[in-house]
Amino acid sequence: MGNPSIEAAIKLEKKRTDRKLKELNRETSDNPILGFFNKLARDNLSKEKERLEKAEEAFKALDLNKLKSCFGFDTFFATDVRRFGDGGIFIGNLRKPIEEAIPTLEKKLSEAAGTEVVVWFMEENTNDIKKQACVVQPKAEMDLQFESTNLNNAWGYFSAITLFVTTIGTIALTSGFFLKPDATIDDYFRDVVPLFGGFLTILGVSEIATRVTAARYGVKLSPSFLVPSSWTGCLGVVNNYESLLPNKRALSDIPVARTASAYLTSLVLAVAAFIADGSFNGGDNALYIRPQFFFNNPLLSFIQYVIGPYTDDLGNVLPYAVEGVGVPCDPLAFAGLLGMVVTSLNLLPCGRLEGGRIAQAMFGRGPANLLSFATSLLLAIGGLSGSVLCLAWGLFATFLRGGDEIPAKDEITPLGDDRFAWGCVLFLICFLTLFPNVGGTFSSSYFGSPYFRGDF
Repeated sequence: MGNPSIEAAIKLEKKRTDRKLKELNRETSDNPILGFFNKLARDNLSKEKERLEKAEEAFKALDLNKLKSCFGFDTFFATDVRRFGDGGIFIGNLRKPIEEAIPTLEKKLSEAAGTEVVVWFMEENTNDIKKQACVVQPKAEMDLQFESTNLNNAWGYFSAITLFVTTIGTIALTSGFFLKPDATIDDYFRDVVPLFGGFLTILGVSEIATRVTAARYGVKLSPSFLVPSSWTGCLGVVNNYESLLPNKRALSDIPVARTASAYLTSLVLAVAAFIADGSFNGGDNALYIRPQFFFNNPLLSFIQYVIGPYTDDLGNVLPYAVEGVGVPCDPLAFAGLLGMVVTSLNLLPCGRLEGGRIAQAMFGRGPANLLSFATSLLLAIGGLSGSVLCLAWGLFATFLRGGDEIPAKDEITPLGDDRFAWGCVLFLICFLTLFPNVGGTFSSSYFGSPYFRGDF
């Protein structure tokens, strides 16, 4: 049984409106006030009925018999058809390259249906048998769906600007936690501005890379929304797709462009800072970071091994650390390290985070949903174990960015080994950056308070 069509829903609502109108017409009252409200209700229902009649004309279910005649040996050979909403699903096999079949079929089907249609190609498994399917839907329904979630409007831009200003404030605020206890305002501007600027540089470069890649595929994006945080200043950037994706390559390349550019910019900032200082001890304008920041995972532990090393000749851990203050680190270098952590949070394979989109492109919708559930479960366990960051990000990723993306128009063409390799590399970096270091190198709990607060 296919999913309910918009046409059927409109007809049902129209029947309810007619019934209410008849009930109101049967009601009589000598009370002028009741009569006034009765007339007002009838007028509203009459207008509603007119809107429903216009909508019924616009949302007509497609005639599948007419559409089936459009398929053939030169495009897609359909062997079976079933109703799906106001359109249908045609089972068969491609007889032409998909980039040629889609525009040809959309033109034929639109002429036969008398209205514009949208075509998807995907695979479905029935009794362990994989079959190709062509999904046809009225374009008006897809336009209505995107219009209902459209954020390219005054409210969307106002929200984006508000979150941007708020995030600027949280970055400026949290940057002050890395200063010495007796720091002055001059110390703040001298030491924190590089961190502030480095973080904004990472966000700016990744945003430009995302927009350029989306434009190359003809994908419309919503405004980008920064996620402010009192832990790291910013937890990343999110946006929605407001048009159909042409293929799985677009679904993969757009989030890869954001995350890969953020990682590379973070790395360049860190390396440039170390080269400029000529040492790993933070230089003249060092920020002081809690040692626990370097204890939590293999990647940052390795970085500290390079900077440190772990112990000096006398066995003292973190020889550059200043007791009661922290480990000295160049502001620009720390902006790079912090950028890697924030990017990794967005690379978690959950919902419509960048990692969830990449997982959907790499593994398909079913496995991606399982990964999303497992990630949400692990974040919940982390939150219940005492990590406020795990709890907050888990709630955000699960409930505000949950679900999956609308299928790409071409779900049949494989992603390709090179893009699959890119996805694996990014997930590996994410794993190394976020996964707790359980090897016993340091006696520090991963699920603790934010790294720049509390006692040493």
